[in-house]
Amino acid sequence: MFEGLADRLNQIFKEVRRKGKLSTKDVESALHDIRIALLEADVNYIVVKDFIQAVRNRAVGIQVSQALNPAQQVIKIVYEELISILGEPVQFALKGEKPRVLLFVGLQGSGKTTAASKLARFLQLQGERVMLVAADPYRPAADLQLIRLAEKINIPVFSSEATNATSIVCKAIEKARKNGTTVLVVDSAGRSQLDNKLMQELSTIANEIKVTETLLVVDGMTGQEAVKIAEGFKSALPISGLFISKMDGDARGGAAISIRKVTGIPIQWIGTGETIDAIEYFNPRRLADRILGMGDVLGLIEKAEANLDQKQTSEQLEKLKKGKFTLEDYAEQMQQVKKMGSVSQLLEMLPGTLSRKTISSEEAEKKLIKSLSIIQSMTLRERPNPDLLNANRRRRIATGSGNEVQDVNRLIKEFKSMQVLLKIFGKLDKKTIMSLLR
Repeated sequence: MFEGLADRLNQIFKEVRRKGKLSTKDVESALHDIRIALLEADVNYIVVKDFIQAVRNRAVGIQVSQALNPAQQVIKIVYEELISILGEPVQFALKGEKPRVLLFVGLQGSGKTTAASKLARFLQLQGERVMLVAADPYRPAADLQLIRLAEKINIPVFSSEATNATSIVCKAIEKARKNGTTVLVVDSAGRSQLDNKLMQELSTIANEIKVTETLLVVDGMTGQEAVKIAEGFKSALPISGLFISKMDGDARGGAAISIRKVTGIPIQWIGTGETIDAIEYFNPRRLADRILGMGDVLGLIEKAEANLDQKQTSEQLEKLKKGKFTLEDYAEQMQQVKKMGSVSQLLEMLPGTLSRKTISSEEAEKKLIKSLSIIQSMTLRERPNPDLLNANRRRRIATGSGNEVQDVNRLIKEFKSMQVLLKIFGKLDKKTIMSLLR
């Protein structure tokens, strides 16, 4: 989502670094460019104005002029003020009498049902006994989407033919107490726009039922409209946190930057993709890292730990160090990378120049699939012994995988280069490797 803004800011920072010493005029010029970049990213005008003033107050003066590296000092100030706008994370604590009730609210199309399912799955993996509640008695077959999503993650769904949402939730609580359920995730009714009927219904649920958290789902791709929606819900309900959905979308992302500052509602969760596990607890520092093009190495490590087969990876690394890493191992690694999400998401998490892609994410995805098809067209004897691949064998592999001979040649060349490179990395300590990545 922040790719365009990150590129613009990195270009501005690059110009600042070239200056060496920075005059007041240099700083003002950079602030002017940052202001335009933020406004074009759909960040709220008042938020941009306050942000630029806060950076100016710190950057135009002794703090920068006497710094050993003025450019880095300006970047540091921008980073710190951006974190201040995003706001400190609020602890998501499930406290009180069980079952704890998490009420999801939002407009139709905001991703509310998917967000509820994602958080239910997240809590299930934390050891909670979770039940989803379909609390939209008005829209025909409203519970079907929730039921389909819940089937995939093996979480029960409570639905009822009752025509009152509060009644549905009350019955769900009764059942939860009997079954030993610890968390109820309620997917409430939505509307195509804010209206009094919707707010009255949600207010009744919140007042008559002891709700642990009321989470408002806003679509990160709707721009400043998301901020207006949040303000509308806040005026009628005690919203405890925001769930920003569709953060992987091709949008400018200004709403995600503005919404906490404008509404005062803390961001708690973000949806980072279409898969059920594409959910992150909001961390302002990590989001600021991505916005400023610094990557999210911690997030990448967490994805790897959650999705990769640690034993298999460890065994392959040992093979690598001993020079026994084969094309079959290479294919297994690519299969594991696919489990971690789309290539574009992974590239965004890489720091510095590593995240500046020389090819598009779509091309990278196609290349990954092509490489796998080539390796899978090799015989079990060829995969551990690429030196066996003479011209005839390469033509056969190309035909069998639906590719060109040049594609096969390119893969073999890349594999052998990677073997050499990773064998060198295998001998380095972690500190040295991280210094090389920056």
